[in-house]
Amino acid sequence: MATEPVSLVVTREGAVRVEVLAKPRARSSRIAGVRQGALVVQLAAPPVDGAANAELVEALASALQVPRRDVVLVRGETARTKLVEVRGLSVDEVRARLGRAL
Repeated sequence: MATEPVSLVVTREGAVRVEVLAKPRARSSRIAGVRQGALVVQLAAPPVDGAANAELVEALASALQVPRRDVVLVRGETARTKLVEVRGLSVDEVRARLGRAL
């Protein structure tokens, strides 16, 4: 799964958006790979009261080495497929840091 490229989009404001496939209730939280251009993220938290979304933001911020405030859930709060925006990094930096996390 990790050999497939992740699809990244740059907004007019310069933020980088990535589609995420969230898999809650995993043993541990980690970036598991890429499927059809979407980043697959396994989350230890259950999808209850926003716990999985908070865990997703924390996991991505940690993997990308940015503060949590720079990772924003744009769409998909109640869905498994989500759109996440990363601020403060270029598309090349995001791609390189995600590559290291995989």
